[in-house]
Amino acid sequence: DKLHGNSNPDLTQCFQNTVLVWLPCLYLWLCAPIYFIYLRSHSRGYICMSHLNKAKTTVGFLLWIICWADVFYSFWERTQGSGALAPVYLISPTLLGITMLLATLLIQYERMKGVQSSGVMLNFWLLAVLCATVTFRSKIIQALEQVSLRYTTFYIYYTLLLVALFLSCLSDQMPLFSQSIKDTNPCPEAGASFLSRISFWWITSMMVTGYKRPLEEKDLWSLNPEDCSKKVVPHLVHRWNTECQKVKRPEEKTLYSPKRASRTEGKESRVVEESEILIVKNHQKTREPSLFWALCLTFGPYYLISCLYKFIQDILMFVGPEILRLLIHFINNSGAPSWQGYFYTALLFICTCLQTLILQKYFHVCFVTGMRLRTAVIGAVYRKALVISSAARRTSTVGEIVNLMSVDAQRFMDLITYLNMIWSAPLQVVLALYFLWQNLGPSVLAGVAVMILMVPVNAVIAMKTKTYQVAQMKSKDNRIKLMNEVLNGIKVLKLYAWELAFKDKVSAIRESELRVLKKTAYLGAVSTFTWVCAPFLVALSTFAVYVLIDENNVLDAQKAFVSLALFNILRFPLNMLPMVISSIVQASVSMKRLRVFLSHEELQEDSVERKAVSGSPYSISIVEGAFSWSRTESPTLRSLNVCIPEGSLVAVVGHVGSGKSSLLSALLGEMEKLEGTVAVKGSVAYVPQQAWIQNATLKDNIVFGQERKESWYLRVVEACALLPDLEVLPAGDSTEIGEKGVNLSGGQKQRVSLARAVYCNCAVYLLDDPLSAVDAHVGKHIFDKVIGPQGLLKDRTRVLVTHGLSYLPQADLILVMVDGKITEMGSYLELMAREGAFAEFLRTYATADQADNNTSKTNTHTRCPLAQWMDCHCHQVLGKKAKNAEVGKLTEADKANTGQVKLSVFWEYMKAIGLLLSFISLLFFFTHHLASLFSNYWLSLWTDDPVINGTQPNRQMRLGVYGALGLSQGIAVLCYSLSVSIGGILASRYLHQTMLYDVLRSPMSFFERTPSGNLVNRFAKETDTIDSVIPSIIKMFMGSMFNVLGACVIILIATPLVAIIIPPLGLLYFFVQRFYVSSSRQLKRLESVSRSPVYTHFNETLLGTTVIRAFGEQHRFISESDRRVDHNQKAYYPSIVANRWLAIRLEFVGNCIVTFAALFAVMARESLSPGIMGLSISYALQLTASLTWLVRMSSDIETNIVAVEKVKEYSDTEKEAEWRHEPSSLPPGWPTGGDIEIRGLGLRYRADQDLAIRNITVSIQAGEKVGIVGRTGAGKSSLTLGLFRIIEAAEGQIFIDGVDIAKLGLHELRSRITIIPQDPVVFSGSLRMNLDPFDSYSDEEVWRALELAHLKSFVSGLPDKLNHECCEGGENLSLGQRQLLCLARALLRKTKILVLDEATAAVDLETDNLIQSTIRTQFEDCTVLTIAHRLNTIMDYTRVLVLDKGEVAEFDSPSALIANRGIFYKMAKDSGLV
Repeated sequence: DKLHGNSNPDLTQCFQNTVLVWLPCLYLWLCAPIYFIYLRSHSRGYICMSHLNKAKTTVGFLLWIICWADVFYSFWERTQGSGALAPVYLISPTLLGITMLLATLLIQYERMKGVQSSGVMLNFWLLAVLCATVTFRSKIIQALEQVSLRYTTFYIYYTLLLVALFLSCLSDQMPLFSQSIKDTNPCPEAGASFLSRISFWWITSMMVTGYKRPLEEKDLWSLNPEDCSKKVVPHLVHRWNTECQKVKRPEEKTLYSPKRASRTEGKESRVVEESEILIVKNHQKTREPSLFWALCLTFGPYYLISCLYKFIQDILMFVGPEILRLLIHFINNSGAPSWQGYFYTALLFICTCLQTLILQKYFHVCFVTGMRLRTAVIGAVYRKALVISSAARRTSTVGEIVNLMSVDAQRFMDLITYLNMIWSAPLQVVLALYFLWQNLGPSVLAGVAVMILMVPVNAVIAMKTKTYQVAQMKSKDNRIKLMNEVLNGIKVLKLYAWELAFKDKVSAIRESELRVLKKTAYLGAVSTFTWVCAPFLVALSTFAVYVLIDENNVLDAQKAFVSLALFNILRFPLNMLPMVISSIVQASVSMKRLRVFLSHEELQEDSVERKAVSGSPYSISIVEGAFSWSRTESPTLRSLNVCIPEGSLVAVVGHVGSGKSSLLSALLGEMEKLEGTVAVKGSVAYVPQQAWIQNATLKDNIVFGQERKESWYLRVVEACALLPDLEVLPAGDSTEIGEKGVNLSGGQKQRVSLARAVYCNCAVYLLDDPLSAVDAHVGKHIFDKVIGPQGLLKDRTRVLVTHGLSYLPQADLILVMVDGKITEMGSYLELMAREGAFAEFLRTYATADQADNNTSKTNTHTRCPLAQWMDCHCHQVLGKKAKNAEVGKLTEADKANTGQVKLSVFWEYMKAIGLLLSFISLLFFFTHHLASLFSNYWLSLWTDDPVINGTQPNRQMRLGVYGALGLSQGIAVLCYSLSVSIGGILASRYLHQTMLYDVLRSPMSFFERTPSGNLVNRFAKETDTIDSVIPSIIKMFMGSMFNVLGACVIILIATPLVAIIIPPLGLLYFFVQRFYVSSSRQLKRLESVSRSPVYTHFNETLLGTTVIRAFGEQHRFISESDRRVDHNQKAYYPSIVANRWLAIRLEFVGNCIVTFAALFAVMARESLSPGIMGLSISYALQLTASLTWLVRMSSDIETNIVAVEKVKEYSDTEKEAEWRHEPSSLPPGWPTGGDIEIRGLGLRYRADQDLAIRNITVSIQAGEKVGIVGRTGAGKSSLTLGLFRIIEAAEGQIFIDGVDIAKLGLHELRSRITIIPQDPVVFSGSLRMNLDPFDSYSDEEVWRALELAHLKSFVSGLPDKLNHECCEGGENLSLGQRQLLCLARALLRKTKILVLDEATAAVDLETDNLIQSTIRTQFEDCTVLTIAHRLNTIMDYTRVLVLDKGEVAEFDSPSALIANRGIFYKMAKDSGLV
C-alpha cells in the first residue's frame, strides 16, 4: 500500500537491505565462473598496469574496506546493546564485501588476459548503482529525521560506486604482443570500450571521414584476424574433409560400386542386376557427405550467441503492448496518482532502448557469421577448383563455377540473417496468442483460424516461386555462359560480322528468363496481398466474433488497441516464415550445387611418381601406360612404353589429333591413369599449346612467383627473343598485359609462356608446340638459344611436341604417334634408315637435303649480328621501363563513382518503366495507406462510443464500415504490387537489350581495355539486381515511407503537443540518415569494385589450372585469391557495422517519439479520450520499425540503383561506325573482282600512341595471291585489322573494287570479305551453328564445305553429325580440328577476298598442305592475302609484301625479292629455302 496509491511511494527498509543488496552480488557470483572459464581459453595477451587499472583496483579495495567498516560498526552497535540488531545488518555488508573483493580480483585477472573493456563488470556496477539509487532516495527522505554513521558510509559507498561505473566505461590500452600493433591500419573495434561496442560508437570516426570526403581504399581498416581467410577457410575445409572421410569408409565394403548404377538413367537402369540395386538402396543414405553439417560445426558455436540475443529480444517485444494496456487503464482511472503514468513512460523508454541494443547486437553476430561463411565458401571452391579432375571439370562450365562463388555464397549470407526465425517466429506467435487470449478470450481463435489458412497459401506460393527460381537460374547460367563466350570471342564475331546472330541468341535466352520472371512477379503480387491483408483480416474477424458472440461484449480502447498492437507483432513472424522458408529452399539448392562441386573427383595424386628412382638413368619413364580423360571413357592413349634418359631432347611428331598433347598431359598427371606406371624425376615446367597469360605485368608473367634473379632474367628474355618486343611495348617489361594476353600477338604470347618455363629452371621441360606461332627465323633463334643442343636448357630433359621438321635432326629421340599409340621411336637417322611411316612422311614434306646443307652456314650467319644487336639493346630496353610504367597500364579497373547518385538515374529508370505506369503505382500506394489510416481511426471512434445498458448501440454499422475499408485496402495492395512488378520487368528488359546492343557496338579497343570480369559482372550481378532486387526494394520503400507519414499524422491528431518534438527529431533523423548514406554508399561501391577482381582472378585460374599445377604454384594462387577475398570483405565489414550504427541511432529517435507521445498523453490525460490515446501509442510503437526500415530502404535504393547507372554507362562509351547504311549504296554482289588498293594507310591502336603502321601504299589486282611477311610486331596483323576496319585508319584510304571501305557499313564490309583468324575460336553450340549462325546455307552446302575442309570423315563419325555439341571454347576438338573448322567457315562464305592470318600455325605439315591445296583450288579466282610464318607456303604466290617496323620494305614476286638480296632473302635463308 505504501507503494501503490501513495503520491510519494517508497520501498520498505527490509526490502532495501536484503533484495537490493543481494541482487548485484547474485549476478556477479553467477557470471564469474563462466566468465573465468571463457577468459582462460580466450587470452588476448597481457596489459601492463596503467593509471586506469590502478584507479579501478583502488576503488574496488575502498569499497571492500567500507563494507567491512559497516560490519564492524554493526558489531560495535551490538556490544553497545542498543537492542537486538537484525542479523541482516551483518549478513548484507559481509556478502557485499566479499563480492567487492571478487570484483577487484576479476579486474586484475582481466588485465592479465588482455581484456581492454569488460561488459560483465560494467553490468555489475550498473546494477549496483541502480539498486543503491533506490536506497539513496529513501535515505535522503529519512535523513531529514535522523543521522548515524551508516548514512556516512552509505554516501561514500554510493559515490565510489558511481566512480567505479564511470571507470568501467573507459577502455584500457592495447595488450602487449597483439597483432594490431604491427598492423598499419588496425580496426578500432578490438580496443573499443564495452559501451562503444554495444552502441557501435567506434565506427563513427570512419563515418565522419566519409561525410567530409568520399571514402577511399586507404581509409578501410584491416579485417579482424578471426574474419580473415587464413583463419576461416582451413577450418571449413578440415570439417568437410572429415565429413568425406566418414562417408568413404562404409562405401568401400560393398561388392559393387554403387556409383555407376545411380548414374545411368532411363532404359539402362532397368536392366541393372538385382543385387546391385539392393546395394545401391542401402548405401544411398550414407553416400553423400553432408556439407550442411560441416558448415554447422564450423560456424555454429559463434552463431549460437545470436540465438540467445534473439530470445531476449522476443520477450522484450511484448513489453510494449503490456505497458500500453497499463497506460490506457491509467487514463481511464482518474483517481490514479500521476507518478504512475510517468513511471510507465520511463519504463517504456528503457525497455524499447534495451530491445534496440539487443536486436542490433543480434544482427551484428548474424552478419559477421554470414561474412565468414562467404569467405569460407569462396575459399573452399577455389581450392577445390585447383585439384578437380579434368573429367569433372568438363561437367561444369567456367560460368557455373564462378556462379558458385558469386551467387550461391551470397545466398548463404542472406539466409543466415533469417535462420533464427525458424524457432523465433513460432515463439513470437505463441506469446502473442497467449496475451491476446487474456485480452479477448476465445474469440481470438477466429483470428488464429484466418492466420492458419494463410500459411498454406504462402507455402504454395513459396514452392511455386522455387521452381521458377530454378528455371530462372538455368536461363541465367546459359545466358552468362553465352555472354562469356561472346566476350572471349568478340574479335572473331566482329571479323565475321556475326554480332546480330549472337545478339538474337542471347535475347532468346533472356526472353525465356523474363517469362519466368513475370510469373514470379504475379506470384509475388499475390503473396504481398496476403501478407499485407493478413493482419487486417485477423483483426476484423476477431473483433467481429468478439462483438457478435454476446451483446455485453463491449469493445473498449484497452481491448481494441492492445489487441491491435499484438496483431502488429504477430504480423512480422507470419510474414517472415514464408520468406525464411523460400530462402532456405534457395539456399538448399545452392547447398546441393556446392556439395556436388566439392565432392567432384580429384586428380589422382599418385598417378605420376615424383620420387626420383635412385640411380635410374631415366628422367621420364612410362611402362605399359594407358590413359583416358575420364574413367568412363575409352583410353585416349594406349600401351605406351617410353624411357627418356636424363638431359635428352625428345621430339614428338604425328598428325592432328594423334594424342601428342595428351601424352604431355599424362606426364603432368592431368589424365586418369588406367594402368601402368609413370615416373618423372625432378621438377617439371610446362608450356601449353595455347599460351596462358595472366592479367599482370610482363615481368610478373615470366617470373611467375619465383625469386628475382636479374642476370638470369635478362638471359631468359634474350634467349626467348623478347627484347625486340620489349622495345615495342609502351612500358618495357612493366607493361600490364590484358586478360588472356589481349595486347600481345600470338607469337609474343607463346614466347612469354616459354620464357616463364625457362625462367623457373626445372629438371624436366614439357613443351607443347611452342614454336608454332612464331616466325621461322624467330623459331630458329629460340630453338638454338633455348631448346636445342646449345641452348639454355641443354642439360635438362626436354619433350618437344613439334610440327617443324627442320628441328628433328637435332633431337636425341623422336617419338612418332598415331591414334594414341607410339608407332616408332628412335633417333632421326635410325628412323630414316628404317624406311617406315616416318621416313615417308618426311620425304613428302621436307626438302630435307637442302635444309641439311644449310644448317651450319645459316647458324653462324644469323647468330653473330643478332647476338651483337641483342647485347647493345639489352640495357636500353630495360632502362626504358622505369620511365613510363604508367603508359603500360591497359585494363581499367572498375571505377567507384563518388558522390550522390544523380536524380537522372532514377529518371532513367522511371522512363524505362514508363512514366504512366510509375504514376499509377504511386496512386495505388496512396489509396492503400489512406484506407488503412482511416480504418484505424474509425476503430478509435468505435471504442469511444458510449455504453448504454452494457452494450454499444450502433456496432453493426461500425463493423460494416470497418470491413469495407479493409476490402478497399486489399484491392489497392494487389494493384500496386502488380504494377510495380510489371514495371520492373519492362525496365529490366529494356535496360538489358540496350546494354547488350551497346556492348556489341563497341570497338575492339574497348574490349581490350575492359576486363571481361567487369562486363560479365554487368550482365550477371547488375542485371540480376535490376531484375529481382530493385522492384521489391521500391515496394518496401514506398510502403515504409507512407507508414511513417501516417504514424506522424495520427500522433499529431492525438497529442498536438508532439508537434514541438517532431521537427527537431525529424532534423536529427535526416542528418543521421544523410551522414550514414554518404559513407554507406561509398563503402558499397568500394565493395562492389573490389568484388570483380575476386572473380576475374578465379576465371583466370580456371583457364590456367594445368599450368599452375605443372609449376606447383597452387599455394601462391590460393593465397592471392584469399588476399583478394579479404580485400573485398574489408569494405564489406564496415558497411554492415555502419548499418548497425545507423539502426541504433534511428531506433533511438523512434523510441524518443514513442516516449514523448506517451508523456504528453499522460500530461493531457483529462482532455484525451482513451480511444485516441490508444490509437496514437499503438501507431507510435510501430513507428520505430518503420523508421529504420525507411532508412535501410532509401539507402538500399541508392546503392542498388547504381546497377542502372552501371548498365547505362556503356551507352556513353565510343562506338564503332554504323553496321549498315540504309539504303545501301553498294552495287549488288560487290566485290565482284577483288582489287584492293591501299593509299598511304596509317593506323594506331590508341589515340595516345604512335602509328603502328604508316604510309603503306600498295595495289593488288583481282585474283592475286599475296603473302605478307615480316618480323613479329612488324604490323602484319595490323594491316588486316585495318582492312576489316577493326581499327579505323588514322590516315589514308583502302579501296576495294574502287569503293572506299571507310564509307561502308561495317557489316556490309565484313560480311563480304573472309578471314581465317589466328586463334581458331569455337563457340559452344552445335557445329552447324558454328559454321552458319544465320542459317543462311542449306545442309548440302555445309557438308560440301566440311568435305573440302577435310572434316567430313570426322563429322560423319560423330553420333549427332552436324548437331554435335561443341563445349565451351571448343575444348572437345583438337586445335587442328578447330583450325579446319575455321577453314570450313571461309569455304562456306566463299567471298572474293580471303585473308589468312597465320592460319597454319598450329597445324602439322600434312594438314597444312591440305589447307594450302584447298585454298589454291577453291579460291583460285579470289584475291588471297596470307600472313605467313612458314615461307614455303608463299613461295609460289604472285607477290610478297615485306613489312618492317610498320612500313613497306619490299613488294614484289618471291623470285625477284630473292634476287634482290633484301630482308626477304635473309628470312628465306633462315628457313633454309634458298
